Amino acid sequence: MSRDLIITIVNRGFADDVMAAARRAGAYGGTVVHGRGAGARELNKYLGVNLHPEKELVLILTERDKRADIMTAIASDDGLSKDGNGLCFSLPVDAVSGLSTPGDAITPAPQAEE
Repeated sequence: MSRDLIITIVNRGFADDVMAAARRAGAYGGTVVHGRGAGARELNKYLGVNLHPEKELVLILTERDKRADIMTAIASDDGLSKDGNGLCFSLPVDAVSGLSTPGDAITPAPQAEE
């Protein structure tokens, strides 16, 4: 089965909104990673101290045929269209190991050639 990794980057506090939208569109779940922005536009000064806004990355591994629906829901629901103010993109996944979703068998990673 072909899969994609959907990566959504939003301001801190909006990962739950992203996951709620994704679940409504068919995602089983995701992983939230905390980080901070490092772009020039995101750098703020407060009392002479540089502040980097905190971000949340939401990683969702999904079947390729669900990707468009999930990304559309994230973009049009609470995740990106309001104060979450983020970015959503996807990457193809060639192999998955150790994952089991309802109705799927675990897909082994390909063996390295010697």
